[in-house]
Amino acid sequence: SSGRTSFYEQYGVIRDVLQNHLTEALMFLTMELPANVSRTEEVLQCKLEAFQSLRRLEKTSAVLGQYQAYAHQVQEELQKAQDYISTTPTFAGVLIQSDSLRWEGVPFLLASGKALDERVGYVRVLFKNQAYCAQRETLRDAGHSQCKAKQIIFYIGHGALNTPAVLVSRNLFRPVMPKDSWREAAGQSDVHVFGQPLSDYYVYSPVKERDAYSVLISNIYHGRKDFFITTENLMASWRFWTPLLSSISHQPLRLYPGGVENQHLLDFEMVSGEVAFTVAEPVELLNPKRQMPSDYKTVQSKYRESPLVSAWSEDLISQLASDIEKTASRTVAHSGQFHLALSGGSSPVVLFQRLARHHYAFPWKHTHIWLVDERCVPLTDTESNFFSLHSHLLQSVRVPYFNIHPMPVHLNQRLCVEEDRGTELYTKEIMALVANASFDLVLLGVGTDGHTASLFPRSETGLEGAQTVVLTESPVKPHQRMSLSLPLINRARQVFVLVLGKGKHEITTLLSRVGHQPRKWPISGVSPSSGQLVWYVDYEALLG
Repeated sequence: SSGRTSFYEQYGVIRDVLQNHLTEALMFLTMELPANVSRTEEVLQCKLEAFQSLRRLEKTSAVLGQYQAYAHQVQEELQKAQDYISTTPTFAGVLIQSDSLRWEGVPFLLASGKALDERVGYVRVLFKNQAYCAQRETLRDAGHSQCKAKQIIFYIGHGALNTPAVLVSRNLFRPVMPKDSWREAAGQSDVHVFGQPLSDYYVYSPVKERDAYSVLISNIYHGRKDFFITTENLMASWRFWTPLLSSISHQPLRLYPGGVENQHLLDFEMVSGEVAFTVAEPVELLNPKRQMPSDYKTVQSKYRESPLVSAWSEDLISQLASDIEKTASRTVAHSGQFHLALSGGSSPVVLFQRLARHHYAFPWKHTHIWLVDERCVPLTDTESNFFSLHSHLLQSVRVPYFNIHPMPVHLNQRLCVEEDRGTELYTKEIMALVANASFDLVLLGVGTDGHTASLFPRSETGLEGAQTVVLTESPVKPHQRMSLSLPLINRARQVFVLVLGKGKHEITTLLSRVGHQPRKWPISGVSPSSGQLVWYVDYEALLG
């Protein structure tokens, strides 16, 4: 809208509407009902708990658009140059999920935009329909047929009704509303809401409609803090939205013409915990100035004399997840179980999320999960590799509890004390369960100093010798670590090494030129004696 362009160009649709208004509506919808709804502190606490149960948003949790006239509007009103390109989204659709038991598996979609084909505000709760009806549709009675849509709609304003209202499907239940503030309205059959005539709903409207600012001032006057945002809730909101805002700052926006001409351009769908537009962007709407990543192919097929897979990071992670699944399925078909050893650090997090959301055929039931290395902190500590593995993968897949093998770093209420023999315990567990102590697949990363697992340059233990599990010292906190040794890693049937990001370009270039020098660069000592080593390196790490 004219006059707000300066504000809007700085903030965009997510900060303008989703982070505050729609998030607040989401909290009221998903929070547990406090024991005493008139106690402000209890209401605020329940809202905060609802926040804390929301899953972290990823780049793939959102679709973004910008209406075509917006760029010209910005150039004109803000006196920008003709070649100025605005990256501000004017439309966003975001998929949110909660880990609370009540809402597990229920998707929440938040959407808002400018230049859409209608102005309307609502919260719509659509129930799953388990019924099958043998009756033809024209004979179905709204009050009794279980095949008609079941929904509750909190209608905020504008749109077909143009007034606040609460609508409940007649085949769901008859709501009980406070008589002094809500009255039942007649449902006209000529007005349709979400594809159904108004007569299919119980409709309630306010006895006295009040201006929004009158309600606001009244709540201030009566000290109703539960209708406002506390600092704690505000901080929780920004903690939730900021990672998404950072990850989409350079994401291409879908251009749309505005109004009825949008047709299906902004329709989006949910697939495996992600959202995507349902139709391809028409060629004539693509911005010729928009820079798309060049689609060049793998530069070389070998790295350090081993196979190399290289792509943009998202495609690389997708390929790696598929290769792990294929290896798992093949191994289970051959030997009945799959022993997978996983590394900690930041790089595998996106891989864990990919495996959790997209690989429903993965033979988790027959998979044993081992740790390549662990920090000497309690497993409940956010610094723990196991904590990260649990948060991003294990809690979302069905691995039998007794197939999960965390490293025993916390014994006798102390951490990594040699006389507690944690390394011996883990070694015995590996020897007992893993044939020939040969893992089917070990996933490694590489540090900027050339370390891998928790084996660091010039490490006193783990680079050679007979030990299979060792305690090591890291140059960065937390210093104490437990790690599989290099000789044990080299007994694996397959080793995949994942390297992501520009920050790894220097070490990637250096490693391409050096030979077998594990004392200097432990990763250079990874060479499975009778297995295969494959490098998965993204373009940024490979080419800078």
